[in-house]
Amino acid sequence: MKHFIIFGPPGAGKGTQAKLMVKKYNLRHISTGDLLRAEIKAGTKLGKIAKALIDDGNLVPDEIVLRMVSNEIVQNPDVSGFVFDGFPRTTTQASSFDYHLKSLGMDVNGVISIIISDDTVRDRIHHRALIEDRKDDMNDEIIQNRIVTYHSKTEPLIDYYKKQGKYHEIDGEGTIEEIFDKISLLIEML
Repeated sequence: MKHFIIFGPPGAGKGTQAKLMVKKYNLRHISTGDLLRAEIKAGTKLGKIAKALIDDGNLVPDEIVLRMVSNEIVQNPDVSGFVFDGFPRTTTQASSFDYHLKSLGMDVNGVISIIISDDTVRDRIHHRALIEDRKDDMNDEIIQNRIVTYHSKTEPLIDYYKKQGKYHEIDGEGTIEEIFDKISLLIEML
């Protein structure tokens, strides 16, 4: 069973590329954003807490996110592997996640980091807001907070996974197909 983390700033195309990986490699896509939006839509207690945090551009606490991801892994024992999108986002989450996977006899095979500029982040999020009618993607202040949060909280994961020899960068400034071709070459080497 293979486990990949797809990594990058908001708007990098993680979800789009993860869906292509699922189709080609028979993986299960676990998007913490999708899990959280489902909780919000269902109006659960967790969803209400998450909505307030997300609306302000903040991250949901590690223990809640890890619990949701762990439930998805346990509920899908027959898949060929997983692609984790938007998780882990901090070194604390990564360390807890590694520990949890090891307890299940699993490990992360590779981290695929899609690299794009902050200007591209803004452009893509604005475009996504129009297409998907995502209100949280329409506010420039919230977008800027997400960019700052990504750089300060998530980028430290680069060193964490580099030390494990699992970190791989992909130029994310091309077309969806060009980016996926690069990802496919990488996956087939891992």
